[in-house]
Amino acid sequence: MTLYKNIQELNEALKSVARLEGEVLVVKHEDKLKDKIIDDLVYTSVFTQDVALKNATRWSIRALAQALEIIPASIHELYMAVGREEIGGFTVPAVNLRGMTYDVAREVFKLVLSQEIGTFIFEIAKSEIGYTEQRPSEYTACLLGAAIKEGFSGPVFIQGDHFQFNQKKYAQDKEAELQTIKALTQEAIEAGFYNIDIDPSTLVDYSKPTLMEQQKENYECTAEVTAFIRSLEPEGITVSVGAEIGHIGGKNSTVEEFEAFMEGYLNVLRKKGEMPGISKISVQTGTAHGGIPLPDGTIAKVKLDFEVLRSISEVARKKYGLSGAVQHGASTLPDELFDKFPEVNTSEIHLATGFQNIIYDYLPEDIKNEIYDYLKIHFKKEWKEGMTEQQFLYKTRKKAFGPFKKTFWELPVEIKEKMLSALQKKFHLIFEKLNVFHTKEYVKKYIKPIKVNPPKPKGVLD
Repeated sequence: MTLYKNIQELNEALKSVARLEGEVLVVKHEDKLKDKIIDDLVYTSVFTQDVALKNATRWSIRALAQALEIIPASIHELYMAVGREEIGGFTVPAVNLRGMTYDVAREVFKLVLSQEIGTFIFEIAKSEIGYTEQRPSEYTACLLGAAIKEGFSGPVFIQGDHFQFNQKKYAQDKEAELQTIKALTQEAIEAGFYNIDIDPSTLVDYSKPTLMEQQKENYECTAEVTAFIRSLEPEGITVSVGAEIGHIGGKNSTVEEFEAFMEGYLNVLRKKGEMPGISKISVQTGTAHGGIPLPDGTIAKVKLDFEVLRSISEVARKKYGLSGAVQHGASTLPDELFDKFPEVNTSEIHLATGFQNIIYDYLPEDIKNEIYDYLKIHFKKEWKEGMTEQQFLYKTRKKAFGPFKKTFWELPVEIKEKMLSALQKKFHLIFEKLNVFHTKEYVKKYIKPIKVNPPKPKGVLD
């Protein structure tokens, strides 16, 4: 891949594959764009230190994608159709890509094209944006670039996952923490994230005597951010908003907690005006993010309560018209469990660490050792008493994706090929079990993607 040095080099590349009509790019040589130019555009958008060039390449990728009918979109209307029980029987996979985002997204698009999949989401959490050093505009550029490379066209659902409130910071200054979440939300929407999961579940206080009181800070903050999102939506787009009633890794959620949350949430939201509310609800069923590492580094088996998903999904659809419950922390579960999620009408499932583990499985030992040495120095404060080295490394190695971003991207071709082949097999297995093969027809019926053209940066094809 080539790293463009300046906007002049970017312009030369763009002129070879596209032309500017007003503020819109029109692709004139798609094959040439897919062959090499898109690789260089994505690489430059990630690794250039020139802020103006970074912004210009990211704008160019989005503009080229939209010229090819690759459009960031909201899954809201499809979820509303699930809530009306017009469609169902599948669970939407939401995939968090922490590293090698362009390469790994290409594997997803290959599968999507081969199996006519429409219902799939790419997402990144607030915490991941930090430690993987992927701002929303970079993440979008990598995903849309991957779609161009693989010849995909249609809506691409990009999601802000766990836009989570920090409990300590909220206790110190509620307004400042709320503004932090709002600022990230605005940045994400501007980057084409038209699906946002608001997560003040960290503020649930189980010491309170009633369910409504326990959920109060949660539903009030969720309503506040919902209204903020509605104020930012581009014309014609209803952002899909998710909420959460149980902090992942905490106690299992109940129908009664969900109903208490919804009663409070809808009351607060009505006072802010007429607007669509959430389309799904995240719950706790017994899992933990990344799984629970045992002293030898293997992952403990969890007792996942599918009844939580089934019962809350049923109430979500029949009483509130939502798509259902969302399962987090699932990628490290045994393969044989994944077909259970559609059976109990789980709306969406979030998948991250299992794919990260495959990447590490195929890393050359010298690179892995370099990363582990780095973690032992820079994250030694996270090595808690009683934790084995294997547990510490398993829990912290996700935080190497930012500092070692270029190392991951520039792995030898033969290493990448084996790694990506293993990822492709895992995607195929999980997506098939979630019953999303041949769901493209649902997306065509319910999703009408809207093109949004951000202002062209100065100097691009001027």
